[in-house]
Amino acid sequence: MPRTTNNPVDDPRITLRLKCGIHTIFLFVMLDWTFAKVSEELLQILHDRYPNGLTFSVGAEPIPLPEGDVKVVYGIPRNPNGDLSHGWKRLKVEDDDTIESSKLADVSAVAFALLDPELAGNVTFDITVPQLEEYDEEEY
Repeated sequence: MPRTTNNPVDDPRITLRLKCGIHTIFLFVMLDWTFAKVSEELLQILHDRYPNGLTFSVGAEPIPLPEGDVKVVYGIPRNPNGDLSHGWKRLKVEDDDTIESSKLADVSAVAFALLDPELAGNVTFDITVPQLEEYDEEEY
């Protein structure tokens, strides 16, 4: 049985797969962390690991990370079976909500978008989902 917030298996942490553009950041989080804490950790990782910005398609130039006050908005897959190609819907959480209260499971895919806090209304999650290409074995 997979570990979820309803089945913590004596371990108070889970792994989130945070996705934006072509990037996936695996982040270990404690179940009692607030989304404000997750956002703080994520922003620190992004600035440390991607100082030139985030890339939204293979071969594209990175888009610089926003400076100053940033609102991180989270999304979950529209398809409950985890098919990421069906798009994303906004995860309705506030900064003081905890990971445990969100009911996210271990190794959940969670999209994120970085927004100006004053423009944090509607959001589109720009996630590049890898596509497996068919190949002809005779060519190799």
